[in-house]
Amino acid sequence: MGLFKHFGFALFTSLLLSGCSALVTPDKTDQIGALKPGTYQIDPQHSTLLFKIEHLGLSTYVGRFNDFGASLEFDPANIEATRLSARVDTASVDVDDSIIEGTLQNSDWFHSEQFPQAAFTSTAIKPLGDNRFIFTGDLTLRGVTKSVSFQGRFNGGATNLLTRRYTLGFAASGTINRTDFGVDRYTGLVGEEVKLEFYAEFQRQSPSD
Repeated sequence: MGLFKHFGFALFTSLLLSGCSALVTPDKTDQIGALKPGTYQIDPQHSTLLFKIEHLGLSTYVGRFNDFGASLEFDPANIEATRLSARVDTASVDVDDSIIEGTLQNSDWFHSEQFPQAAFTSTAIKPLGDNRFIFTGDLTLRGVTKSVSFQGRFNGGATNLLTRRYTLGFAASGTINRTDFGVDRYTGLVGEEVKLEFYAEFQRQSPSD
């Protein structure tokens, strides 16, 4: 009898958790034309900005920035009019080593005291198909502005039933040459090319959400 009671409780718990999961699972669409237009702001709790750079020709060194923001003007009916802008606090660099983080903030690298932020503002977007796009824009780092391109992808949209906000999933990546921005020390030891990877959720700001 105890075995049956245990089985019944386990079954009830499983059904209850399955029901709760269904209540918070979003009704997602990945069709660009079905996504909602509007102004979006990044959800920092569900977004990540990584950088990757070759070290000694032996490995890939990976770090992240913990303080950044971004906004998106999104129009699925006129995707070429979509605009993305972002800013990064360079002092928030995180490589899980406080000594190296301090070095990266000094004048040989980000020079965070004089140039506390890096920024990107898109100027054009080119559709590639399969929800993928090329974002071209102006990247400013250490007071130097250069035109760069990133390949992005919209992963779909849904209403987050926990926050009640309509949310877009977005990812982008691209490679820049650090020497273009005056970060030109130790090129024999550390690679010149830096890969940036951006994974984000954007929340729609419309009052109707």
